[in-house]
Amino acid sequence: MPLQDLTPQLRTRLNQVERAVGWFVFFAAVLLLFGFGYYIYHTAERKGWFVEKAEFRTYLQSSAGLKVGDQVLMMGSPVGQITKIFPMPPDDRRNVQVDFEIRAPDFRYIRSGGSQVKVNAGFLGQSQLEVTRGTIGTFAVAVTQPVFRKTIDELRALVAVETNQWQLSQYVYDTHSNLVFIPYQPYAGLTLSNLDLLAALNLESNVVYAYNNQKNSKHVVAVWRNEFRRYESYDHLKDPPVELPALESVPIAERLDQIIGQVQNALPGILSLTNKIAAVLDNAANATANLNTAIVAAQPLVTNFAVISGELRGPGALGVWALGTNAPFQLESALTNANTLLVNVNTNLNQLTEDITLTLLNVANITSNLNAQVQANPNLLGTLGKTIADADDMVQGLKRHWLLRSAFKAKTTNAPAATAPVTKLTTPRGAGQ
Repeated sequence: MPLQDLTPQLRTRLNQVERAVGWFVFFAAVLLLFGFGYYIYHTAERKGWFVEKAEFRTYLQSSAGLKVGDQVLMMGSPVGQITKIFPMPPDDRRNVQVDFEIRAPDFRYIRSGGSQVKVNAGFLGQSQLEVTRGTIGTFAVAVTQPVFRKTIDELRALVAVETNQWQLSQYVYDTHSNLVFIPYQPYAGLTLSNLDLLAALNLESNVVYAYNNQKNSKHVVAVWRNEFRRYESYDHLKDPPVELPALESVPIAERLDQIIGQVQNALPGILSLTNKIAAVLDNAANATANLNTAIVAAQPLVTNFAVISGELRGPGALGVWALGTNAPFQLESALTNANTLLVNVNTNLNQLTEDITLTLLNVANITSNLNAQVQANPNLLGTLGKTIADADDMVQGLKRHWLLRSAFKAKTTNAPAATAPVTKLTTPRGAGQ
């Protein structure tokens, strides 16, 4: 139906619908553009398109597992990506050149001492670059402060106008090779007294390298040259990237090959060990079978032992079992008799001790009386000795008398005859003749 054939009310409603559709399309386009812009911004922020970057280079023996665009790690976090990978010429001793970029502020952790590139070999042929941070006290390899080569007089004029802004970017030695200044000194900025000290050192061409700590660039404009012991200007568009040493680990595939080789070499020993283990298990099975037989044979003994132990549970059961049922009564009677005997022995012993004491007292009295008699009669011992000698003479005379000679006759023994001469016995009558 032609539009002019519509009623005014339908034409008004149709215009309102067209206007609403137009606004909807407009807002949808705006949202689409906003989302696309946010995606681009987020991607640029994630990839570091709007931040400062520093280019670095390293040389590897192999780039296996690496590709352009891979992330570069530092302390476990992504800080950049690989930009170039290509082989070196045939006559070069190095194999592969790898260029990568590190975003700010992470590239300031890369220092002249300790920083190096590690190749972390992963599983399934994947590898990853990791840059280690430098040691504390060394200098950043790449900086964004421009470095200027100035004479002492030029620095005097600048320090007089821009105080506390200029600092050294090199090592300074005296004529005796003693260190006077290091980079970034003096930390509060160069002064006229510092410049007088530098002028007195008679430096070559009277020139030093310095930088203004208030000026900063959006790109790396100076790099540390360890061979010159100073920072020098750097053009990121013309100069090659800063080179870092590489530390490559053995790839996982090579490690697995080595492990497999070791396993193959150890396999005969392992098989021999398994055979020995099998023999040990067979011996253990035989031993357990023999032990089972021994247990079955010992079962009656265990039963008897259980019966005996059951009989020995009551009080005094061990004595009844060992000595019989009358043993307790006999033992009690023996103990009673022994107790009575001990009481009697104790009583008799006391009486015997008293008797012995009395006897000893009597002996003591006798000996005391005898001692008193001896002390009172000094000639008693001499008289007694003479009496004993006379008695002995009398007895000897009686032995020789013919009537009593038989009473003193010696007893015959099995001893051999004496060798003394035999005296011929005579009668008393003959002896008198």
